[in-house]
Amino acid sequence: MGEQSGERRTGGIVRRGVERQIEDRKLLERPEAPEFLESDPWRVLRIQAEFVAGFDALATLGPAVTFFGSARVRPPDPMYDAARAMAAELARRGFAVITGGGPGTMEAANMGAREGRGLSVGLNIELPFEQGLNEYVNLGIEFHYFFVRKTMFVKYAEAFVIFPGGFGTMDELFEALTLIQTGKIVHFPVIMFGSDYWAGLHQWIRDRVLAEGKISPEDLNLMVVTDDIQHAADIVQQYYQRKVLESKPQARAEPKKSDAQ
Repeated sequence: MGEQSGERRTGGIVRRGVERQIEDRKLLERPEAPEFLESDPWRVLRIQAEFVAGFDALATLGPAVTFFGSARVRPPDPMYDAARAMAAELARRGFAVITGGGPGTMEAANMGAREGRGLSVGLNIELPFEQGLNEYVNLGIEFHYFFVRKTMFVKYAEAFVIFPGGFGTMDELFEALTLIQTGKIVHFPVIMFGSDYWAGLHQWIRDRVLAEGKISPEDLNLMVVTDDIQHAADIVQQYYQRKVLESKPQARAEPKKSDAQ
């Protein structure tokens, strides 16, 4: 966005080439000096504040789909175009689109959400080198802690759409599968878009992980691999419609006169 790599802006102050200490790192690293331990209770309050802010901002979001994928893709990459098109299609069907708020796949999905006249949400994260919200985000939230942000991705999503990506994308994919497999969350669609990219991973899961009894055969059904935007959108919409129907209270049958005789 016009800034040099490693550049950080805070108001009128610019820092270049200086790596920042981020909150996740400060929390997870073991402090060298005892006095650092005294800050942990305050850090807990900051974590709590991030949860409260996220819940408050997203409470009235409505049905939404979370997109994951590489931050490094740029147009005219076909996966960039596909993320944009799928987000637009889901937006037209009434779904908000949630991303990490950054560049690449996230930017494409936020752009598509805007084009489909849906709500475009970006949940940004503080990184050692600043990553700003992309320009297509309507509702943006800045997080210091990955685990708070990840809670928002799951809590407010009716489905995950996973585009080709790196370690962060894999982390989100397997965390979602683990939460569903262990019953921590209701089974919702986890759609892996781009069959060529995911084929090797899917085959390895089948040939090694399943073959060696590390997962059950039905666990393979937790993932849907597709290259079809309409098919993916249909899966999300059908799941949500079924969820809405199942949540409605069943109408009580009126007693018949013969029942009392």
